[in-house]
Amino acid sequence: MKKVERINTIMRYINNRSHFTISEIMQEFNISRSTAIRDIREIEAMGMPLVAEVGRDGGYSVMHNSVLPEVRFTDNEVKALFIAFMATRNQQLPYLKSRQSLAEKLLGMLSEYQQDDLVLLNQLLLFEGTNPNNPDLLDLSDLPHPMLEKLIQILLSDSYLLITVKEEKVLKSYPIYLLHLYHEKSFWLIEGFDLKEERRRIFPVDNLTNVKPYQTKERLSKKKILDELSKQEDGINLVVELGPKAIAQFKKYHPFKVSISYTNPYQTTALLKTFININKPEELSEMTNWLLFLGEDIKVREVPEEVLEDLKERICIYCP
Repeated sequence: MKKVERINTIMRYINNRSHFTISEIMQEFNISRSTAIRDIREIEAMGMPLVAEVGRDGGYSVMHNSVLPEVRFTDNEVKALFIAFMATRNQQLPYLKSRQSLAEKLLGMLSEYQQDDLVLLNQLLLFEGTNPNNPDLLDLSDLPHPMLEKLIQILLSDSYLLITVKEEKVLKSYPIYLLHLYHEKSFWLIEGFDLKEERRRIFPVDNLTNVKPYQTKERLSKKKILDELSKQEDGINLVVELGPKAIAQFKKYHPFKVSISYTNPYQTTALLKTFININKPEELSEMTNWLLFLGEDIKVREVPEEVLEDLKERICIYCP
């Protein structure tokens, strides 16, 4: 990281903290003590009001009402932002309408040669879901479900929700504690704890017709909800060792709830442990397809018999 870029980053880092030490700066930015001290002195000389605190645990604090200088982006940061905008096209992301104003502001603050670079990138780079006949950064297509932004806005203040979902042409309401809002296989999904049935449930956002805070005096605390969920956790019935090729496939795609733990410092081998509900044919089929997607660089330690039979059937389809 260049010195100017590092100092700008340090200024933003310390401005967001009520207190910091030289050791924290050294560790966060991987610099020596002398370099950290020189950077802090330069930042003070630029006008940032820092107050030194004496004592064993002394350090620095930023005076209230301090003002940072104008934020400037490096060429690489501008390209990273621009490419991120391009890559989010047709992903059904929330606040998509704001992307247009963001892009216009980004382009407006750039020099002419930087704008030329971005125009060239926009012509050359194509991402999944991009229309090659109209690869326009400001094209607003594939908008998300209209309830998504409202849901996120409510979540910022309260995770206890009353959601109304359309199920087989019938509207049903569920009081839930929202655990996760996630995007998988081009769909937004709500993972929540049903406060009446006291169990985990998954709801597609596409089926959502209304959402509002769940106002009730008798709320289960978050701790009690997590304790109840831990009691209901299903036992692991799939254990798989992954080699480097399988890890590469895992990084390309994996189910939301599935994670791996690396088994060597070089992250070339890993262990996957999860639960497959064999009583749900759709989940069973999806997991079988995904195991085949991981390829041959896997070793199965433990697997339900039903999954093994399904794998054999799928493999035999390609047998001569």
